[in-house]
Amino acid sequence: MAAHNFWDNPEAARQTVKKLKSLSAVVEPVRAAQSKVDDLGAMIELLADGEDPEVQLELDEGLGKLRRDVDHFELLTLLSGANDDRDCYFNIQAGTGGADACDWAEILLRLYLRYFERNDYEVEELSMRHGEEAGIQSCSLLVRGPYAYGYLSCETGVHRLVRISPFSAQGKRETSFASVDVQPELDDIGIEIDWEQDVREDTYRASGKGGQHVNKTSSAVRLTHLPTGLAAQCQNERSQHKNRATARKMLMARLYQAEQAKRDTELAKIYSEKGQIGWGNAIRSYFLYPEQRVKDARTGVTTSNTQGVLDGDIQMFINAELRHRAAARHK
Repeated sequence: MAAHNFWDNPEAARQTVKKLKSLSAVVEPVRAAQSKVDDLGAMIELLADGEDPEVQLELDEGLGKLRRDVDHFELLTLLSGANDDRDCYFNIQAGTGGADACDWAEILLRLYLRYFERNDYEVEELSMRHGEEAGIQSCSLLVRGPYAYGYLSCETGVHRLVRISPFSAQGKRETSFASVDVQPELDDIGIEIDWEQDVREDTYRASGKGGQHVNKTSSAVRLTHLPTGLAAQCQNERSQHKNRATARKMLMARLYQAEQAKRDTELAKIYSEKGQIGWGNAIRSYFLYPEQRVKDARTGVTTSNTQGVLDGDIQMFINAELRHRAAARHK
């Protein structure tokens, strides 16, 4: 990166910077932890000469932080998949439940945006379809950051919400569903696609709530792979060519993921259930009435801090799922 001609090839330079960030996400925390170990060792030596309440308190706090660091390093060792360190496409789709489901999809979007912010991930909106009454029908995002795919792939599946519906005049309890789907962003995918015969392209005007972001021309692009029915759409650019290029990359990523799913029973099950974003398929349930709790059906992890979860505090669920996957691989 110190070479004078480093930025002569911007795309290659960006890939190098991306690789540096990925490596730094592992190396720098380990270096910081080693520095903590040295400091804690010095404190232990001080305590050997006599009791000091302040040093003991600082030592206890330091040991607690070091334990959390070690837990984090352990999780990094679980992110050893071929694509775990890649950026990813992150998609939310409203399911069964009408306006409540669209509202729930928007709540999920806010939840994940908070999570991305907590982890310093960069987020680019690729497409957004708003609901007729409220919320969103679907959205697609490109998420960039260290191990973005590895962590966020743990969120793939159907999410269930139980609450008093704000759209019910009788104040009835309603159950709503929305699905999360994640694919790695891949630069070179070994998949052959006949773009002329196998892919249908539809163009349309980008939708929105008004303002300067609503296109005046049909620049949004939706691509459908006819043999599989998989689709991808992009509308964030004003250029139809740029939207088409992004949609092609998204579609290829989904086809790659579908091929991988054939060799992975769990992912194959998720893909087979995509048409039914409803009862019996939820990976996690969010109860806001009558009790307040969130429970992950895969790992059993439960918390009563529903507000914290809805504000993006979901790392506990992701960590548990990573360990669950590792345990399943070693059976």
